[in-house]
Amino acid sequence: MKFVELNNGVKMPQLGFGVFQVPDLKECEQAVLDAIDSGYRLIDTAAAYHNEEAVGAAIKKSGVAREELFITSKLWVSDASYERAKKGIETSLNKLGLDYIDLYLLHQPYGDVIGAWKALEEAYHAGKVRAIGVSNFYADQLKNLILTCDVRPVINQIEVNPWYQQKQEIKLNQAEDVRVEAWAPFAEGKHNIFQNEVLAEIGQKYGKANGQVILRWLMQRGIVVIPKSVHKNRMEENFDVFNFELSDEDMQTIAKLDKNESQFFDHRDPETIEQIFGSSLSQLKQK
Repeated sequence: MKFVELNNGVKMPQLGFGVFQVPDLKECEQAVLDAIDSGYRLIDTAAAYHNEEAVGAAIKKSGVAREELFITSKLWVSDASYERAKKGIETSLNKLGLDYIDLYLLHQPYGDVIGAWKALEEAYHAGKVRAIGVSNFYADQLKNLILTCDVRPVINQIEVNPWYQQKQEIKLNQAEDVRVEAWAPFAEGKHNIFQNEVLAEIGQKYGKANGQVILRWLMQRGIVVIPKSVHKNRMEENFDVFNFELSDEDMQTIAKLDKNESQFFDHRDPETIEQIFGSSLSQLKQK
């Protein structure tokens, strides 16, 4: 396992396991157990995934010492205010059954971001979380947070994959000493990414599959990555990326695959924001 050091000195595994879109608690628990058994020590969940309980149950059953695991969760926008965030953090701790969370993120840049961040800062200073960060923040939103608050985010978790490489955003995050973490590294298989001939040709040189080439490409850019699968054989394949290194030519070849477009949705489109986050944000108006 390779680790990266965050800007507060905390060390984090560079390769982890995500549980987005695994809402069935039994399936999620088994997936996390299989991931831990396969060698993963970073587990990434969120309040909005509705499976924190399953992750917590798997942690208990795994037999792995708590200090060897790095657990991430996230605050949803319906709790994006100071008072709601304080309760949201406690809810995540209780559902996970943990005394502390290693990394806690603001899941989206909407709602009372500054108020919610103050609650995260308090939890950080109280030892309830070891590090705090954000997710889906554009560089200007990140800069606003950094200039406004006391504790600098350690991570910005954003969409990064061969079709949407986010070169400028990554450069700006890294310039702020904020580590980038990639969600959807495989773009959920879109545009036949697992059969792409360019990636396959690179993989053949190392005896690796397309997915392994993608993970290695991300890691060599200094990015933390959290692939997801409910199949143990795929988990093991994804984890088998520490015994080869892509050449500069390989990296440049993959860079040419960039379509420069999100494979999901535009986080800055007003209609999309209202459609996806509107009902959650309306909850902030409720006393």
